[in-house]
Amino acid sequence: MWLYLGAFSAVLLGLYDISRKIALRDNAVLPVLFFAVLAETLLLIPLVLLSQFAPAFLTRLGLFVPPVNLYGHILLFLKAILVGTLWLLAYFSMKHLPISVAAPIAASIPAWTLLGAILIFGERLTPTQWGAFGILFISYYIFSLVSGREGIVFHTNKWVIFLFIAVLLSAVSSLMDKYLVQTLKINPLAVQVWFCAYMVPLLGVSLLLFWLPKRSGFTVFQWRWSIPLIGVLLTIADIAYFKAINCEGALISLISAVRSGSTIVSFLAGAILFGEVRIFQKSFALAGVLAGVFLLFLAH
Repeated sequence: MWLYLGAFSAVLLGLYDISRKIALRDNAVLPVLFFAVLAETLLLIPLVLLSQFAPAFLTRLGLFVPPVNLYGHILLFLKAILVGTLWLLAYFSMKHLPISVAAPIAASIPAWTLLGAILIFGERLTPTQWGAFGILFISYYIFSLVSGREGIVFHTNKWVIFLFIAVLLSAVSSLMDKYLVQTLKINPLAVQVWFCAYMVPLLGVSLLLFWLPKRSGFTVFQWRWSIPLIGVLLTIADIAYFKAINCEGALISLISAVRSGSTIVSFLAGAILFGEVRIFQKSFALAGVLAGVFLLFLAH
């Protein structure tokens, strides 16, 4: 069951990327991000309230949200700042880059998370893991060559640089999740609920201070139903992921590797829905990225 839940989560994450691309096309980034996070929060906050009044019912559904102490809330607020920053960078990148370029770069997040965990805990990479990272770097080099024919030079394009920074920050966020869930024993769903809830006022203030007064100089904001769909898809994908890792006998490394397969959905969308070019050449590099991620996790 846990493997099916992981695959289901991967499909939803692919659809989430497609929704982001549709929502961001010729649209203002900050309002799109704010309303997407707001939609996710409005879905999750009722779980906190129901957990107070119907705990047994939500426990049976696997959706019970236990209380979090003050120290935990402080860390979750810091996580909200971190995630808000990385999502802003990722959304700008998704707006300006072809999804067939952006999605494969983001697919390597689990690999950098694992590398960070290895460095923090003083472990050494095995020869197989070194080989996996070698495959990743070669794949990115191929991507840079193919994308260069579209005028996207990896080491000078600011949107690619933004996306790589977002990927590294996402790895930091994942390591923070590991500390929150495994060390502090905070319920994973509680982590999801509260950092989203804290992001709403943070993004709201940013919207009022930085976007609203100068909105005439930015891209005009257009409401689209794909905007709340971003939050809905991400919420369901994460809940499926948390339920998967809570299943008896679940292998977190395999689930994480399966989730990276969401890139295949996004990549195909780039070819079919958005008419992006050089899909065949990019598919070789994508296969290399996915092979590197799978090999890295299987060797861990």
